[in-house]
Amino acid sequence: MTIYVDADACPVKAEVERVATRHGVPVRMVSNGGLRPARNPLVETVIVPEGPDAADIWIADRAGPGDVVVTADVPLAARCVATGARVLKPDGEALTEANIGNVLATRDLMADLRAADPFRRGGGRAFTKSDRSRFLDALERAVRAAARG
Repeated sequence: MTIYVDADACPVKAEVERVATRHGVPVRMVSNGGLRPARNPLVETVIVPEGPDAADIWIADRAGPGDVVVTADVPLAARCVATGARVLKPDGEALTEANIGNVLATRDLMADLRAADPFRRGGGRAFTKSDRSRFLDALERAVRAAARG
């Protein structure tokens, strides 16, 4: 088992490291750069070349059954779910075969709405302490489930 983190702008890197250390699970923090390497021997910082979706491709090519992927990127999540990996968003929402189709459709719909109205404001909501807490609980459960097989 490995935990893969789409680390660019990921707000829960410290939480991933804490849970991984508790369970002795290796972590790959994948980004295009700008990450400070962790001192933890379980955490490897992977710097991929610049380019669109390079980190996503790196993770998707390696994640599979028994692995946990942390990402807010829905297309990456869909690819990882298809390989059998467990996928969590930073707010703790699990993305599974049962819900990934709806999540992708919603993402596409919102992109179309934003494209149709250039004056539409907004983005995501702010990341909260309760999101962080939900993520910790969800990651703990995902790691335990992955360890059981």
